[in-house]
Amino acid sequence: MTIRAKLYIAILLTILGPVVTIAVALHGMQRLGDRFDEVQQRADQRALALDLKFGVTDFNGWQTAYGYDNGASRPRFIASVREFRRDRAVARRVLTDPLERRHLREISTTFEQFMALDDAAFAALQRGDTKRVKQIFLGPELRLFDSMAGRAEDLADYESRRETATETAFDDAREDSRRGLIAVGLGAALVIVLLLVTAGDIARLAIEGHRVRE
Repeated sequence: MTIRAKLYIAILLTILGPVVTIAVALHGMQRLGDRFDEVQQRADQRALALDLKFGVTDFNGWQTAYGYDNGASRPRFIASVREFRRDRAVARRVLTDPLERRHLREISTTFEQFMALDDAAFAALQRGDTKRVKQIFLGPELRLFDSMAGRAEDLADYESRRETATETAFDDAREDSRRGLIAVGLGAALVIVLLLVTAGDIARLAIEGHRVRE
């Protein structure tokens, strides 16, 4: 290869090098940014599913409590139910894929049945029929609670798996970006070597030309 060709290639690579470096860096940053946003979204969805799971356990516990303290804990039960309804409303807006909707639909259906029986149990408590209250709480209500808790657990497990998969994809994207920058760095090193070789050839020709003139 002639010195002129080496020089032209070196100049071209010098121009293209920074452009390629910037392009690779920007692409990597954008990809990582997208992946990070997805990781955050999955984490929020998992937290929401866990809130639902906790809510089911919480209002069931307060229901049992007011059944044994003659209704004293019912305001806590109502507050817990109200909080669960808020979380469920958020989940319906955020968790929208088919499996998520199915779990939420099953939880909601069972929840409405649970609350209908709770009305009957509270009415019995107000009549002083504690035997009927215990029959409801330890029979159908307990089965409905187990069903809700199971579906909420399934939803939380599903969101946890999705979060883990997204974190893995983020780690892969970060590794790909690192490899891309290393490749660009190696290319820059080759450009430097080529420039040094070309500079050496030019210097050698200059020295030889000076000797010829002498």
